[in-house]
Formats: sequence, structure tokens, C-alpha cells
Amino acid sequence: MKNFFYKTGMLAFFASVLLTSCDPEIDAPVASAGTADFAKYVAVGNSLTAGYASGGLYREGQLNSYPSILAQQFKLAGGGEFTQPLFTQEQSNGSGYLKFTGFDAAGSPVLEPVKDKLAIRGLGADQKTYLYTKYTDEVNNLGVPGIKMTDVLMPGYGFNNPAGFNPYYERLLSDDPTITGGLMPYVSKVATTNPTFFTMWLGNNDVLGFATSGGQAPISDADKFQTSLNAMVATLTANANTKGAIINIPDVTGIPFFITKATDAIIAKATAAKTKLYITTGDGQVREATTADFVLLTSTVGTPEPVGPMTIPHGFSPYNPLTNGEVLDETEVAAVKAATATFNGMLSAAAQAKGLAYVDMNAFFNSIQMKEGKPTLVLNAVNYSPAFISGNLFSLDGVHLTPRGYAIVANEIIRNINSKYGAHVPTVDETKYQAVLFP
Repeated sequence: MKNFFYKTGMLAFFASVLLTSCDPEIDAPVASAGTADFAKYVAVGNSLTAGYASGGLYREGQLNSYPSILAQQFKLAGGGEFTQPLFTQEQSNGSGYLKFTGFDAAGSPVLEPVKDKLAIRGLGADQKTYLYTKYTDEVNNLGVPGIKMTDVLMPGYGFNNPAGFNPYYERLLSDDPTITGGLMPYVSKVATTNPTFFTMWLGNNDVLGFATSGGQAPISDADKFQTSLNAMVATLTANANTKGAIINIPDVTGIPFFITKATDAIIAKATAAKTKLYITTGDGQVREATTADFVLLTSTVGTPEPVGPMTIPHGFSPYNPLTNGEVLDETEVAAVKAATATFNGMLSAAAQAKGLAYVDMNAFFNSIQMKEGKPTLVLNAVNYSPAFISGNLFSLDGVHLTPRGYAIVANEIIRNINSKYGAHVPTVDETKYQAVLFP
């Protein structure tokens, strides 16, 4: 704090100097690792770990991934270098992503895909999956967009073949025929890293794929999830001295992809038009929607469409209901919540059995809502909520986080690591990371 002195006499000046010189010095706590060892930090996970945002993986998102932020803070407590499979500056837009370019006549946001500086090297053997520029050097961030827990033991998960593969994993594997290359299961790739400390955020996609497809893709089998989890944790803790943090699965129905097109508001709009909102459920039945159903962000609900001789907003007639893929109906919502609880129970038990930190990200995100019209998370005078675009947490795809959101997640992980291992890893100033950029 600066003191401003006026010409009120030398006595006041000397008194001020004397008092200032007697103030005790307050030292910031020294960063420390406690019982953890951050010398070699490895991050295991899916798109959230990779830094995926706004519908794509690109260099800026990678640089602002939560593992990158964690590694930056771990360095203050003895952490080593942290290498990510970054796209080059020349191909900085990676897979491409969505950009907010303005608003249409109805006031809805206009999102357009970025098409330049892509890291696409061609099509895969299936002639439909993009292949991305290879990065086969050793990396610390093994985040693979799209991977499920139940995929980690699958041979050929990164092998370019017509039957299907993950191109984000394929780019991390060598094409050298003398080694396993794309046939290497993800868990085997993780085994080559030998971390002293790790984070593992896997399992989201085992539920999310079902939810974002409106219940059309399957939820992962619980037994297979447990088997894969056991193998992954055993691999990560093969060295008895390795410490780490397991992060659980947030309730996906609380993110913008599911709450932006609020069902109650759409029902009210239909009622005002003297009709109802109609949906197609997972069993193929057409019925009136209730507030227990979720209309997805990708739905075209309300778009004028011909129904016989009339033009009626999509979903506002039983003859043109929302399709199953546009809605997560009440029964499907219950299935999502049950699977999330089951998988999180397994993750918690795994962390407890190995004495690892357990980050309850489900509870954390459930606490970030709007209550009585007010946000429940306010940091440095900035409000945060799951609101699409304006909530500061989620990117333009309504599922993945903004750089600001990833910084907030990193801080929550740091707090849990500090608590579990008696460490003092400083958190970051989240305001130094951007939220959604307005045009």
C-alpha cells in the first residue's frame, strides 16, 4: 500500500517512517511437495485432460489444459519438465474448433468452424475419420479426446483401420512396423511413462456418449469399467512410491449442453402457442415433454417446419416431435445418474485402496449453480455458472471448459493434493486465463 504524505510537518513524517520500519515482514509460504514427488508428472485422461475446447483440439487449448497449469505450479514444488503433444504454430488450429462470430437476427449466437492452420494430414482407412499430424516423442500429457475407461485395454485402439479407431491416440503412436505402434493399448502406452506423480480423469465418456446422443449410444458395462480401472490404477502405481490423484465424473446433465435449451421455457413457449412440446423417447414412443426431460443444445426445437398443410415449430406437434437424438428423456436421465454414481463409487474405492487423493469433481460442479437468481461461485468479483457463453466456465461446445474453467479445475485439484499429501502447491489466478471471447 502506498502512503501519501502532505506538508503537515516533519514530526508526522518521521512518525510514519518509524511505524513503517517496525512492521513485521510477512513471507509467503514456501511451496513444497509434502509426501508427494512431482519430479515426473504424467496426466492420464480424455478430452478434458488434453485441453479440448469449443469442439476441437488446438494449440491454445493444449497450452491452457489443466495438466499444463498443474505442471506449472508443481515446478514451484520440485516438479520437472512437462511435455505435451502440441500442434505446431503453423498448424495451431489443430483439428479445428468453433469460433463465436456474432448474433443472428433472433439474437442467437453464431458459431462458425475455424478452417485455416489445421493439422489434418488426410483421411483414415475408413475414408471418413481425419488423421492428425503425428507427435510420437515421449509426452507427459496423455489426454486422448474420446477415450473411455473401457477402451484402455483395447489392442488396436490407435491403429488406422476401416473398423474404427481413435485418431487422437493414433497421432501419438509410431507407424514403425517393428514395434506395436497403433496396436498398443492405451494402458501399455501409460506404462512406458513411469511417473512419480499422476492425475487420472477417465470415465466421463463412459456416460457422456450416451447422454449427448440422446440415449442412442450405450453406457459402458460396469464390469468392464471395473476391470479397466483396476488395470489402469495398477499400471500407474506399479512403483510403490508413486502418488497421484483420481478425479471422478461430474453429473453431465448439469452442463450447458443439457440446460441451455431449458425444457420448462420451451414448454411455456409451446403453451403460449396453444400447443404442447412433443418428444420421442428412447423406446420410440411420442409423448408430451415434462421438465424432467432435457432438450439438447444441438436440437432444432422451434425451427419452423412443414407439417401437412401447415408450418409448425419443430417439436410443437405430435406429428413432428423432437427425435430421440434431440432429447435425453426422464428414463435416460435416471440411467445417466445411476451409472455416474456406480462409476464414481468404483473410482473412490480405487483411490482409497491405494491411498491416493480423490477429487470429487462431481460435487464441485454440482455446487456451481444459480440459486435464487444468484451465482454460487464468485471468484475475484467474477460470477461463474453453467450458463452457455456467459457463465465463463464452459466453451462453445457446451461440454468442455474454457481456459478459465480449466484453471478453476486445476485449483480444485491442487487443493485436494495439498490436503492429501501435506503439500503446499500454490493455486493460480484464474482471471489470467480467458473465458469465451466475444466478437
